[in-house]
Amino acid sequence: MRRQTIKICWGAALAAALALVCAQAGAQAPPGPIRGGASTMPQPSAEKRKDTIRVKVELVSTPVVVRNEKGEIIEDLDKGDFKLYDNGKEQAIEHFDMGSDPMSVVLLVETSARVAPMLPAIRKAGIIFTQNILGEFDEGAVISFGSSVNRLQDFTGDRDRIEKVVKNLDDGGHEAKLYDAMTAAVRMLSERPATRRRVIVAITEAVDRGSEAKLGGVLQQAQLENITIFSVGLSTTAAELRADPTSSPMAPAVPPGISGSPPIPGQMQVPGAGQPAAGDLLALGIWAIEHGANLVRGHALEVATVATGGEHFPTMRDKGIETGLDRIGADLHAQYTLTYHPTGISVYGYHEIRVEVDRPKTTVRTRPGYYLPEENAEAGTGK
Repeated sequence: MRRQTIKICWGAALAAALALVCAQAGAQAPPGPIRGGASTMPQPSAEKRKDTIRVKVELVSTPVVVRNEKGEIIEDLDKGDFKLYDNGKEQAIEHFDMGSDPMSVVLLVETSARVAPMLPAIRKAGIIFTQNILGEFDEGAVISFGSSVNRLQDFTGDRDRIEKVVKNLDDGGHEAKLYDAMTAAVRMLSERPATRRRVIVAITEAVDRGSEAKLGGVLQQAQLENITIFSVGLSTTAAELRADPTSSPMAPAVPPGISGSPPIPGQMQVPGAGQPAAGDLLALGIWAIEHGANLVRGHALEVATVATGGEHFPTMRDKGIETGLDRIGADLHAQYTLTYHPTGISVYGYHEIRVEVDRPKTTVRTRPGYYLPEENAEAGTGK
């Protein structure tokens, strides 16, 4: 009986002690509700918070490929050899990698009637994609598009599954909803962990027919999600040479200089209207992104790759598809990745990224920047 009384007394004493501790903690806690998982660590000063971009793209990742004067890729640089600037303000490089960070790659393949004669060669691309682009810890997904956008394979590390899907690609109809397919690829990649490199590899013509999405909007989101776009451009001329002369003619492309999608609201679709010169791919990309619009003159694939730090490889023969994929694989596995939190700069508008390398007679290819609309900056949503 005495032992039971002692246990009860100890229990009461412990309960009282816990109540006292909780009361003291409540008295010292800052005012306002405390939600589960809230941090009690000291918060940064108001000046520090003002100095940091508090928007969707809090972490910027930029791919960098460095070549010597002979055009050969340089693979022996380290973090100290790079300087990185955002709108002219030098940024601290927080993460540095050379081709080893795991990748999530969407293979985007056009299957429209215009490229149907090239489908046998395209179907062989699956094995090149899995062997020369995907590494041991990488994952791939497959989207085809024509008159519809088809998510054929979700992300997987199973090379056989990817190759089988590509091998069985079918004719996709007379439209070619390239921008809608790119939008789907961006959406898929945005759901992958931020620690993975995010890449789109597109095998397609440069012409869009039938999409609701606009190229500028797609590229804006791709930049904000740190996605790099590479493209292997299919030649419609080469496809026409392979076409069966007894079959129905392929759907004609839009007239030269005219986009296959509706014009910008309130504007007539006149070749060259409101756009930079056709040869200035970077200026074309910035124009499309800032306007959320399609290009009037074309060059969609070249602009998409330049705007995101990738590269475009045009083809005229079947062998060119394999060569383009080989070169993309070489780029990705020798690619430096520099990651930083933008600080000390204004929030919205176009942000120019510049990378310098402490090595003479080198050329640097990287993403040129990213664009933050003012409404995104005001929303202040972080990833």
